[in-house]
Amino acid sequence: MSTATTELVPTDAGDARITWHPARRPRLVLAVSHGAGGGIDARDLRALAAVLPAHGVTVALVEQPWRVAGKKVAPAPKTLDAGWRGIWPAVAKPGLPVVSGGRSAGARVACRTAVELGAHAVLALSFPLHPPGKPEKSRAGELLGSGVPTLVVQGGNDTFGRPEEFPEGAYEIVEVPYADHGLAVPKRAEIGQEEAVGIVTDAVVQWAGSLG
Repeated sequence: MSTATTELVPTDAGDARITWHPARRPRLVLAVSHGAGGGIDARDLRALAAVLPAHGVTVALVEQPWRVAGKKVAPAPKTLDAGWRGIWPAVAKPGLPVVSGGRSAGARVACRTAVELGAHAVLALSFPLHPPGKPEKSRAGELLGSGVPTLVVQGGNDTFGRPEEFPEGAYEIVEVPYADHGLAVPKRAEIGQEEAVGIVTDAVVQWAGSLG
């Protein structure tokens, strides 16, 4: 198994940090970022970095500049987008198709910038369809506007949007039963945490394999 390497990448929003998990024979790069309340140690991001390289996908875990700077609160969407634009030349450098990905706020960034940056596809983990308890404040337009093949992986009990709340559109959606916004499952659930994470990685491996 290849060892991870890190690099700092200057952007207009400050320095971002990329942790590379290289595949031996890569055919895709998955550049994936964290949400507004966490980092790249999120359970789904760690699992993807561990599993995907064996399937020909180099994983680039991206820490947004605000997180690298030690701030607790994510900045405005346009600043997040500026940071993502800034890391793009680094993740595109291997010369492979790049899947733009993220969890929660990072998924919104990936959707908003996919066409502009020339992303091959978008992976949206725990897409925050609306703020909890406010379904009228829908962000469906960002998801529907990604303009590239898109996979949504959503917890069945995500208060930011359950799978059945999502509108029909040109994207695939995979449900992780019982899981919340962090893709954690309660102890009383019929599936364990390891099985829940396995649903995520299996879905992404299969989807990545289908991308031309």
